[in-house]
Amino acid sequence: IARVRNALYDRGFLPTARLNACVVSVGNLTTGGTGKTPCVAWLARELEQRGRRVGILSRGFKRARNAATNDEGELLARLLPGVPHVQMKDRVEGGLELERKGCDVIVLDDGFQHRRLARDLDLVLVDATQPWGLAAQNGEPPVRAVLPRGLLREAPSGLARADAVILTRVDQVDVRELEQLEHELMSLAPGKPVIRAAHRASAVRRGDERTTPESLSQRAVVLLSGLGNPAAFERTARALGADVRGVARFPDHHRFDRAEIETLNEPGVELLVTAKDAVKLEALGVACAVLEVEWEITRGASVLEALLDALPASRAELERSAQHGGLHG
Repeated sequence: IARVRNALYDRGFLPTARLNACVVSVGNLTTGGTGKTPCVAWLARELEQRGRRVGILSRGFKRARNAATNDEGELLARLLPGVPHVQMKDRVEGGLELERKGCDVIVLDDGFQHRRLARDLDLVLVDATQPWGLAAQNGEPPVRAVLPRGLLREAPSGLARADAVILTRVDQVDVRELEQLEHELMSLAPGKPVIRAAHRASAVRRGDERTTPESLSQRAVVLLSGLGNPAAFERTARALGADVRGVARFPDHHRFDRAEIETLNEPGVELLVTAKDAVKLEALGVACAVLEVEWEITRGASVLEALLDALPASRAELERSAQHGGLHG
């Protein structure tokens, strides 16, 4: 079904809508977490530094009925204060709303398969630790299959549509394995750059207090998460030397309640969570330690920066330039 749908878009049988604003899509091939939210935040900051009026557009998956945004939206609001963010199932209408808010470039979160909205730059993230969604089991290679047998939304050959592939969490993979994966990605997306990025632990936050990540060494914790790829978070905590007394995994975007959290409480043991889950737990008044991470490009930064520099101006920008030029004339 995905192959037929893509073919219909490729041949123009299914229409696309183009906004006046420039659109940068950040997406992936799988349903698991590839680290899109830190990437979206990084892109928004980079575009703002270029003088662009940035907005973020997403579907708002598993948003509470009366909530304006989901957990990722709450996190982005903290990371990017003042940047408009619209979560709407109809991404075309959501993009128009951001245009009405004055945005001339829109970062489309999780947009690779949403082909109805035309984009000027397509970035696809691939998690180096679980590139095809599922982890290896019992020494066997991971299943590489589309839903429902696997976690792929479409075949890996879809990477050929990308303008660039960003390989994330490269710091958590053996060098030889990373090189083999990179070679495969180059064959799937010939001629397209493959950029490397890592998620670096930057701080541990408790309320308004921040300490270094190394402060987790020998500290007794229970790892609590509602993530697409909890294993990456757990590996990071253990690599920092945390004394992991327990692990509690919930589905991605899970809405916690106090009853299920209270079952995890142990004297002298604190809950360690990601910033994405912290926004929900803090709303419940649950005390926790938050492992904060920063998104860092480890190879190919100049390529990605060049792609952002080459983005076209929006129609509104061109009109402003023409008016400015006319005044000088």
